[in-house]
Amino acid sequence: MKRHGWLLLAMLAFSCAPKASNEENTLAQISNPEVMKYAVVGKTLYENHCGNCHQADGKGLGKLIPPLRDADYFKASIHRTVWIIRHGQSGEITVNGEKYDQAMPANPALKPLDIAQITTYLYNIWGMEEGVVTGSDVEKYLREKPENY
Repeated sequence: MKRHGWLLLAMLAFSCAPKASNEENTLAQISNPEVMKYAVVGKTLYENHCGNCHQADGKGLGKLIPPLRDADYFKASIHRTVWIIRHGQSGEITVNGEKYDQAMPANPALKPLDIAQITTYLYNIWGMEEGVVTGSDVEKYLREKPENY
């Protein structure tokens, strides 16, 4: 009887243990060590600065906040994404055929390297493999407003 009690307790503990979600494993799909250096920090920065609205899984908040994951608007331009992270965005946009009109605040305190790490993370998970977005790439993107902004 004692043996069964321990077995039951072990099974219960295992079933209640936190499980890694697919979202937590997004970094696992990155095999390039250079990308991984940026993406690990980028994941934390994303969670701290972007995740409350766009969510950890990148699916946004219903009709209020647009998704990033599998989003045509997001995938269309790294330059525009960098610009929006720094300068914010207001006005109506269309993402995957849905209209959104919630302003996104600017993040002027984020340094180019921070934005590079966030964008490297985002553009190398959820099935994308865009490689490293460097701090100098971000500086270049921030010098000129993108055409499709």
